[in-house]
Formats: sequence, structure tokens, C-alpha cells
Amino acid sequence: MGGNEWTMTGPYQEDLAAAFRQAQDLELVRDDRGFPGRGIVELWQDATWQEYIGTGGTGTVLDFYELAVTEDDAPFVMRPLSQHEVLAWAPDGRPTREQWDAAKRRLLEPVGRGKGRCTVLYRDGRPSEVGYWGCTAD
Repeated sequence: MGGNEWTMTGPYQEDLAAAFRQAQDLELVRDDRGFPGRGIVELWQDATWQEYIGTGGTGTVLDFYELAVTEDDAPFVMRPLSQHEVLAWAPDGRPTREQWDAAKRRLLEPVGRGKGRCTVLYRDGRPSEVGYWGCTAD
């Protein structure tokens, strides 16, 4: 298998980790992937879920157990873009949904299997949603 690239958006919260968990909760409500009645933390403690993510994944924020600013680009960790990375495609540092849509191909290229990225998206100069993207681990 070759890893599948994906993109999605979720609700904005000032606390990006809380926004990430909310996006995961909403995705689980939409589709529990055959693991009913469990939250994301409980799922990531289940070896069957871990195997499911590692061998196919969901192509969503569910493929990651946490959001963290990290230098080592750990697998299964959603990493927010640095300000420097944002400025490379959104010169004012406040990317809009339109700028993100136009940059998706470029943003997906450096993301390896089992990796994810996110950034806040703006509308009328105000934070409005979070853009997420990544590649499945398979």
C-alpha cells in the first residue's frame, strides 16, 4: 500500500489541542469505523485500533493520538505548522481557506506516512477553522 493523502477542516478553538480533540470527537460521531461507544483516547489504548490505523487508517484526524509541537516529526502525532512554514504560502501569516485550498498540493508533498499537519485558517482576519492534512501510515 502507498499511504493516502487527505485533508479536512474542523472547528476552531484558541487551544489547538482542544480543537483537535473536538474534530476527532465530531469525526467519531460521523463514523466510528466499527469501534462503537469509545472515545479517541480509549481507542488509542486498544491494540486492534493501533493495528487498524497502522495498516490502513481513516484518512482523518483519527489517525493521530495527539496534537503536539515537536521537532522530531513523530508518527501518529498531528503537528501545527510553525509561523515560518505558514509564511511560505500565506505571506501575511493569516492563511485563508482559499489560500489553504490553493496550497494543499504543496503542503501535502513533504508529509510522510503516518504524519499530519494543521494550521488555523482565517476569515475576515479572524480565526474561523483549523485545516488538517496528512498521509495514512499504510
